[in-house]
Amino acid sequence: MTGHNKIKMTDLATLYRKLGLKDAETFIQSGNVIFNNRGNQPVIELASGIEQAIRKKFSYNIPALIRTEEELKSVIDANPFINEDNYNPERLAVIFLYQIPDGTQVEKVKNIDYPPDKFRIIGREIFIYCPDGFGRTKLYTNFFENKMKVTGTARNWRTINTIYELVLNKGKQAQT
Repeated sequence: MTGHNKIKMTDLATLYRKLGLKDAETFIQSGNVIFNNRGNQPVIELASGIEQAIRKKFSYNIPALIRTEEELKSVIDANPFINEDNYNPERLAVIFLYQIPDGTQVEKVKNIDYPPDKFRIIGREIFIYCPDGFGRTKLYTNFFENKMKVTGTARNWRTINTIYELVLNKGKQAQT
């Protein structure tokens, strides 16, 4: 939750706790919240409740993209660029999508090519690898949201791995 939708992370963590997610804690100033879904509420219902609470408390219409420990592990394991020549994890990011894109949405970007930058859509994630850095790439969140009509949020590879370690150590879920 950066950019135009500024929310203090302490206020966000407090909101999560009020929703019954007592172990809620934030990670860096970007809307990452790590929590334990003790009631085992279905993720879609949990996300909807979080979205409604944010809208009510802060007047922002922000999607809650939730990934479980297992889903985060799958993202890390699915890295399609790890075997690239001169692979540099600092040049990798993942766009977490609200839902799996359908065939029509994927078709809209299927033949797009902006070398040396590359992307792969795997499930609800778009992996982006920019060997020369992200400064000039066209392949980022807004590009995919506009072309595919999807909702997503990007995190760099280091942040994803750090969140996963925090989730793993605390048996929680993460909302990005």
